[in-house]
Amino acid sequence: MLPDLRWLYGVVALVLPLVFAGFWLCACGQPEVPADMLISNGRILTADQDRPEVEALAVRGDTIVAVGSMKDVDPYMGQSTKVLDLKGMLALPGFIEGHGHLIALGESKTQLNLSRAANWDEIVSMVKESVREAGRGEWILGSGWHQERWNTTPSSAIERYPTDDALNKVSPENPVLLTHASGHALIANAKAMQLAGVTGATSDPEGGRILRDPEGNPTGVFFDAAQELVAGTYKKSLAGCSPEQVESHLRQVIGLAVQECLAKGITSFHDAAASFADIDLYKKLVREHNLGIRLWVMIHENNETLAAGIGGYRIVNFGDKRLTVRAVKKFMDGALGAHTAWMLEPYCDLPESTGLNVESTTDILEAARIAIKNDFQFCVHAIGDRANRETLNIFETVFRENTNLKGLRWRIEHAQHLNSEDIPRFARLGIIASMQTVHCISDGPWVLKRIGAKRAEEGAYVWRKLMRTGALVTNGTDTPVEDVNPVSNFHAAITRKLKPDGSIFFPDQRMNREEALRALTINNAYAAFEEDIKGSLKAGKLADITILSKDIMKIAEDEIPTTQVVYTIVGGKVMYRNENFQ
Repeated sequence: MLPDLRWLYGVVALVLPLVFAGFWLCACGQPEVPADMLISNGRILTADQDRPEVEALAVRGDTIVAVGSMKDVDPYMGQSTKVLDLKGMLALPGFIEGHGHLIALGESKTQLNLSRAANWDEIVSMVKESVREAGRGEWILGSGWHQERWNTTPSSAIERYPTDDALNKVSPENPVLLTHASGHALIANAKAMQLAGVTGATSDPEGGRILRDPEGNPTGVFFDAAQELVAGTYKKSLAGCSPEQVESHLRQVIGLAVQECLAKGITSFHDAAASFADIDLYKKLVREHNLGIRLWVMIHENNETLAAGIGGYRIVNFGDKRLTVRAVKKFMDGALGAHTAWMLEPYCDLPESTGLNVESTTDILEAARIAIKNDFQFCVHAIGDRANRETLNIFETVFRENTNLKGLRWRIEHAQHLNSEDIPRFARLGIIASMQTVHCISDGPWVLKRIGAKRAEEGAYVWRKLMRTGALVTNGTDTPVEDVNPVSNFHAAITRKLKPDGSIFFPDQRMNREEALRALTINNAYAAFEEDIKGSLKAGKLADITILSKDIMKIAEDEIPTTQVVYTIVGGKVMYRNENFQ
């Protein structure tokens, strides 16, 4: 007699529909594990040209798992899924700072902030107050001053720089170093020069200049490579610090910089000149899960050190895709504000000068060959039109030597002033123009004085001319030269509106809003070979998201600067929350 299997048939009849339903759900995209976070109820712009705007997105772990309509994302909702209600606000790909200096940004938070000083007298007063609180012989540091922004010219000025005795009077025993906003000049007092051994007999170093009075004596103003004459003495004064003390200080300033970036909606940062020692500390912070943003780093070392060590420093997606080191950085010239940008023709307001070549073309060519041999991108600081031409020439030389290598994505950092003949070369050579739109509105009021209207119209901050030829333009702030705020940078890109009169600096070069957003997100990701993991909101990419209080793509231009960052999300974790919007 056969056993009664009717009970088994009943079980199969009950289970099979569930099994087939499970297969059907998986085939239709039903997740086996729910999302950790679901973002909806606002406007979500993706910077993905295939799907530029969506209703919602879902995040699991550090990755976006779904974007689309609420119907597309609803299946990812589970009991443990946290819902972030946008309440009508704007969500964007996390802003990427396309060119900045992380440690210098942090250092600026520990020094006198001279960026808002109306004149030299105010700076002297700030130093005086600092001396009162400092110990005898302690160094007084400040940064951010710019002589072109002062409302009066200092007494006894040379080239608008102060040469009076005011700084020495308020700080006779404390050495003082005050760094220009551009980072390409500094003012030192007599005590600092005494400690550095700088006298009238001190020669200008290669790639630098000492500003002198009519008798040939140093005034206390040092440009580019000459800065190291006194800044190096300050660094030597730290030699008594233990390695633990040095690391503790660097941890502090990195922490301050990261905090500032997160508060401004930045999730990734292109660090434009780090030493091997800096990178070692970055790696340590990543291992400790103590680096709140992602870093893409350019190495800046002398060629001998670079050649010896570069093999051990090609780092891609270290840790949780927190750190990448795959570029080398060099400096062709200085800055326009300090008259050290290297120009093809003399400055209109300093006709005896065409600026400075900071690191020799021979040195930069050698570094380019080191970079390409080791599969590194190469990035060169070039502001003046001659600096850009010489850089393009070097790139072209190295490319001819390596015709088998394509798509290298080498970069010119700043590309600020170009000769018309060189503009098409960016696209032709595949060179990325890594620019800073906020420099245009900061520098615009005095650019014509430096180089004249013809040269300014031809090649000053010519974003649209470059894009029209097919070149990729990215955007950053060069922080701490400028505020690291991407919203301000976005506003500068679409308006080119100068302060304080509201005039527009060659309006035909403005970006539209979509171009400006891409320059701060997906373009910066592409410039770092990271477009597959960041820069847009797309399933499979990192959940790096910035949420803004206002829709910068729609509101009036003048309202954009009032927009606040509400949330900064890095790898699916809320790293910054604006308490004003809770």
